[in-house]
Amino acid sequence: METLLLTRSGERRYVGKAAATYLAQKLSSTPETSLAWDVNPMYKSSLKRPASLTLPQLPPYEFARRLFFAQYIYIGTIFSFLQPHVFESRLQKVYSNTLDLAKQDDCLAFCQVLLIFAYGQMYSVNQWSGSDGPPGFTFFKHALWLLPDLYQEGSVMFVEVLGLLAPYMQNVNRKDAAFQYIGLALRMAISLGLHQEVDDSAMDVVEREHRRRVWWSVYSMDRIISVKSGNPISIHDEDIDVALPSPIPGVDPDLSPPRVLAHYTQMSRILGRIGSEIYRKKLKSGTGLLASIQSIMNDLANWLKSVPEELRIDFSALDRPISREAVSTFLHYYQCINMTARPLLLSVSQRRLQALATGTAPSDWRDGLSPNVVSVIDSAISAACASTMIMAAAAKQGLYATYGFMDGEHAFSASLTLVMVNVAFPYNRRDAKAMETALSVLRGMAEKGNEYIQRRLSLLTNLRATIGRRSPVMQPHQAEMVAIPEDQAPEDHDFNLPQNLPYMAPLPHQDPLMDLTNNFYPFQDVSLDFEVDDDPKFWEEIYGDIDIDMETGWIENALRNEVQQGQGTIG
Repeated sequence: METLLLTRSGERRYVGKAAATYLAQKLSSTPETSLAWDVNPMYKSSLKRPASLTLPQLPPYEFARRLFFAQYIYIGTIFSFLQPHVFESRLQKVYSNTLDLAKQDDCLAFCQVLLIFAYGQMYSVNQWSGSDGPPGFTFFKHALWLLPDLYQEGSVMFVEVLGLLAPYMQNVNRKDAAFQYIGLALRMAISLGLHQEVDDSAMDVVEREHRRRVWWSVYSMDRIISVKSGNPISIHDEDIDVALPSPIPGVDPDLSPPRVLAHYTQMSRILGRIGSEIYRKKLKSGTGLLASIQSIMNDLANWLKSVPEELRIDFSALDRPISREAVSTFLHYYQCINMTARPLLLSVSQRRLQALATGTAPSDWRDGLSPNVVSVIDSAISAACASTMIMAAAAKQGLYATYGFMDGEHAFSASLTLVMVNVAFPYNRRDAKAMETALSVLRGMAEKGNEYIQRRLSLLTNLRATIGRRSPVMQPHQAEMVAIPEDQAPEDHDFNLPQNLPYMAPLPHQDPLMDLTNNFYPFQDVSLDFEVDDDPKFWEEIYGDIDIDMETGWIENALRNEVQQGQGTIG
């Protein structure tokens, strides 16, 4: 029953153990409501369809086009739910009043345009206040209210609309709805045969490729929403027989969104394995966990080798312009490393905290661990540092979304790892700086009106505040948390948008984002060979503790240790 929590209505809701926010449960003084903020919507405005439906006020035409490109920068290159030329055609029909909303296709087209407005506004607005929801919520509500009944005939456009609805549900903390809508999108795609290659000579190459891109976009989003919410994935890879997206000769450039989508999709496939093989209780033994971690880390290493140079990030020149597709792709990659390594990191951290409580902890956290285990944990720490560098650079360049749920997930995951490392392991300047930077990214999102991030940040700052007692005396410039500068308050007009898109709050100016010394290699080979020097007993113990809820116990123990320190239990 630990993962069944009560909502305000008294209904029980499942919070899966692969969900990062599960770590909050044991921190609350009232366990029965400890994750109430995680299972209840954060905004007061209801999504219930009104008895009398009116259409929303539309933005000016040119402004509407800018909203499309604002969202396209963030999600248009890693998901393929609506191409620019198709949007332009549908936008013209919307503004010329030639759509008949009694017809399903016209209604879906209008829904899709409204959803694009919602995402465009969400990715364009720097700061937001009020209880009506995040930027774009009004457009989103009207799109939801116009959605045709699900018993009506499915179509590729219907799949696209459902695929756009799901991630926005995450932004209003309706995780169950997000999981359900992406599941509906995937099942409708299956019913249309999008998961299989089509043997139809009448279908041209453009339509065939479009079906592939829509399928893999829904597949990737399903993997992300399912695994990050701790739910099972909706389809197994063995049941899929369709080629990955690829550029159409003479139509798409070489490094085009289809190629980016293909690399992103391959990472989502690995994420599905992580959720199924590491965090679900179907493992038979510790040796099974060992084999899964080895196989997944090797897949991650092979994926990295296949990434074209144009999509890579130059960590030695993060002050230069970076592409948003590279930001999204490599944050996805580093989070997969983190999730794969997390059971080991949590277990080693717990043991070290227990040793610290009794005064028996070695000065080097690596003592007593095999080289392979150390390698996995080092990979997780480096991945969190790399993610932080990317996030900070993207924020400075206006390419980090204050309200995007995936950006929030990446920031929280990296911060969690770095806080964990800084509390349990000996002081390391690089890791301490990385933690401060990661928390400042989260803080920037929270201070600009992201209510959900505000609550997640409070979990980490409570723990982060206890670090100093075990750290060496730091210079003032090292220990100081850099303040986020205040930004302009948003104007009241619904369609206020800065001239330069996308516009995000920059990270505060500070010394270089991260020190690239201290053996930090963001593109290091993470492949592993567990054939030698590994103690089977250690892995059996890890397997016995496996579950993301190890995070809860770890933080609880960490806080208890700090209380004991304050009482003089630890020297």
